[in-house]
Amino acid sequence: MGKIIIVGGGIIGLSSAYYLSQDGHSVTVVDKGDFLDNCSYGNAGYVCPSHFVPLASPGNLVQGIRWMARSDSPFFIRPQLNSSFLSWAYRFARSSNARHVKDSEAPLRDIALFSKDLYQHLSNLPGFDFRFQSKGLLEFFKTQETLHHEKETVARALDLGIQARLLEPEEVRLMEPDLSIDILGALFFEGDAHLYPNLLMKNLLALLPQQGVTLIPNTEVSDFKTQGHRIKELDTSSGKMQGDQIVLAAGSWSGRLAAKIGIKMLMVGGRGYSLTLKDTPAILHHPIILTESRVALTPLDDRIIRIGGTMEIAPLNSPPRPGRMQAILRGVKQYFPDWEIPDPQPQNIWTGFRPCSADGLPYIGRIKEWDNLTIATGHAMIGLSLGAGTGKLVSQIINESPASIDLRPFDPQRFGA
Repeated sequence: MGKIIIVGGGIIGLSSAYYLSQDGHSVTVVDKGDFLDNCSYGNAGYVCPSHFVPLASPGNLVQGIRWMARSDSPFFIRPQLNSSFLSWAYRFARSSNARHVKDSEAPLRDIALFSKDLYQHLSNLPGFDFRFQSKGLLEFFKTQETLHHEKETVARALDLGIQARLLEPEEVRLMEPDLSIDILGALFFEGDAHLYPNLLMKNLLALLPQQGVTLIPNTEVSDFKTQGHRIKELDTSSGKMQGDQIVLAAGSWSGRLAAKIGIKMLMVGGRGYSLTLKDTPAILHHPIILTESRVALTPLDDRIIRIGGTMEIAPLNSPPRPGRMQAILRGVKQYFPDWEIPDPQPQNIWTGFRPCSADGLPYIGRIKEWDNLTIATGHAMIGLSLGAGTGKLVSQIINESPASIDLRPFDPQRFGA
């Protein structure tokens, strides 16, 4: 068994640490923050095989172009005049076609179902409760145009073996009886699940040291020292570190780090926003996506609801836009007209960058130039959903054991070196 250094302490890094330590490896996780406030905390908590359409799709490309003039739009791309963004944008546009969507459906389904099974197993561990619930996912819609699209989605889902059916408003109100709803209908994915991300991360951070994993917070990796085809050493703000194997799982910052050793990984940060309502009188029984508004709602725990949304492609050093949370809440009001949500205080609005690959598929695998480097990033909005599965795949890669799913679609170098 070897010594492994994982760069990045989000759900991908911690899941990798869990499975690698289970296999007997000595594992150290290095994070530039304190492990307590990354993208794995602020997301909707979906574990969603239903999300088999990649971010790079014709619909998202067209909407992104339409919305570019609106900084409060659900999918906003802020143009940047640098080569890395332009390369990403070019490949994103080229990937946004029907053929790519079709080719991506089965790989995204497979890794999501694999991950869901692992979360189910984790939820059964003694004292490891993170409110994992298999209640399905509702997608509300309000227009005939969306209804037409949802009918196509149902057909594609059924072809993939994913349970999906359309519901009339009356059926939805029986499932969600406690708030007035203004919708044309809903799509119900019965096989989806959800969890409380904060509890999952808290439990992992408590469990990993018990398994011998070393967690090093507030430590930024600045460079890699190489010898031959191996990464020999990491330069960090806490000193030099050595490991037999390196896992790069640093989220939206992974591309910058990879570039230091000559790896061109097309990726940008997509900022999301969320608000967690505690002690709220509102009651939701299922996770809900408000389709036209692109807003996600999740009942996380008793009287706790998380509201989140937007994909804002922007520089990693750019400040958040306060008005975007107000736009999300306006979107909620369109579907729940009687739900009065108080204006949030700025300190209660969570923001974070999701790592977005150029074709909407994560980067998971070895790098041919470096014998001891594994990449695990680029999951965009479904990093939490695919977290357990990605962590297990990382352990299989490093152990050189057969992978549970086909990893070829997730090759980190699929766009060339």
